[in-house]
Amino acid sequence: MSQTAMSETYDFLFKFLVIGNAGTGKSCLLHQFIEKKFKDDSNHTIGVEFGSKIINVGGKYVKLQIWDTAGQERFRSVTRSYYRGAAGALLVYDITSRETYNALTNWLTDARMLASQSIVIILCGNKKDLDPDREVTFLEASRFAQENELMFLETSALTGENVEEAFVQCARKILNKIESGELDPERMGSGIQYGDAALRQLRSPRRAQAPSAQECGC
Repeated sequence: MSQTAMSETYDFLFKFLVIGNAGTGKSCLLHQFIEKKFKDDSNHTIGVEFGSKIINVGGKYVKLQIWDTAGQERFRSVTRSYYRGAAGALLVYDITSRETYNALTNWLTDARMLASQSIVIILCGNKKDLDPDREVTFLEASRFAQENELMFLETSALTGENVEEAFVQCARKILNKIESGELDPERMGSGIQYGDAALRQLRSPRRAQAPSAQECGC
């Protein structure tokens, strides 16, 4: 029981999306991140799938609630409703498919319109293990990321390369924005919630500014 309680202790909760065309390996990325193994029998996602995991980011424990959205056009109206209030997103394309890369602008527009302008997005060129079949160069994708103010990594859901790093980098940037005051977890629709640990830390500075007799026993 205590182990369960410990595993549920976190400083922040972030709502994440995994978006991009069908067949780019979004569900496999999520499965690799949570289960640390490749999902062999992956079919196209119907609607939306969900996963969560607590990660340590620079000493802060962050619980990621991750919504893996279907990439097929016929599910677009369903998946769009999940964008609201997302703090971060993995925008995924397949490095062996020019078509999935060409669709990135549409996905990016949706995310910034429907989630928020300040959503933190990391571009993931997935299927890095299929490098000989590559249709999109690292340099080209890197330039796209720079022009659109995105972070960028190439990942492999098969080998696990850079999968955890993608989620961690995205979460770290959100934490930085919270610390700089650019993001406010108390604002409705921010996609961020305080965990118990963070709330305790928040209250302690206020107590320090206004000392009282009650404090002595703390």
